[in-house]
Amino acid sequence: MNDELIRTLEILKNGGTILYPTDTIWGLGCDATQDMAVQKIFKIKARDDTRQMLILIDEAANIGKYVKKVPDIAFAFIESAKRPLSIVFQDATNLAPSLIGQDNTIGIRVVQDDFCRELIRKLGSPVVSTSANISGNPPPSGFSSISREIKDSVDYIVKWRQDDETASTASDIIKFGEKGEIIKIR
Repeated sequence: MNDELIRTLEILKNGGTILYPTDTIWGLGCDATQDMAVQKIFKIKARDDTRQMLILIDEAANIGKYVKKVPDIAFAFIESAKRPLSIVFQDATNLAPSLIGQDNTIGIRVVQDDFCRELIRKLGSPVVSTSANISGNPPPSGFSSISREIKDSVDYIVKWRQDDETASTASDIIKFGEKGEIIKIR
């Protein structure tokens, strides 16, 4: 795994895009602080840049680096989640401008996959996570179902877990309303 981390880090630090396994589905990613790289992801997906993408971080304590105010309840939700959970936060900061929603929000997930967590830790920045498909098409159920078009569009395909055919699903997504209420998005 170490050689794969080193190669992937090199690509990300140089503004490249990757195809990689997460704790949910295979994703397209880049350094979430590099705007040109984020724009490449939108282009690969043929996706309108008004539709948001998530970022992955290595630990909950780092949420405050990318949003101005973290509701205390968010940490309790993350700790008690039974499955991968992405939370949309208000007042995003320190990220690529094209990654931040028009309403100044960002979706964040604390990743559980060992490779991803170590990659993010060594990079020192969050990594973009969006399903490895052209916008409007169904997300891939595993590496073998990712289209050739997507595979040919990225700068690097991570070798980690390519042969893992375990069925995967996207994360739950929630946000907190103005009065602290929970709003389920997915």
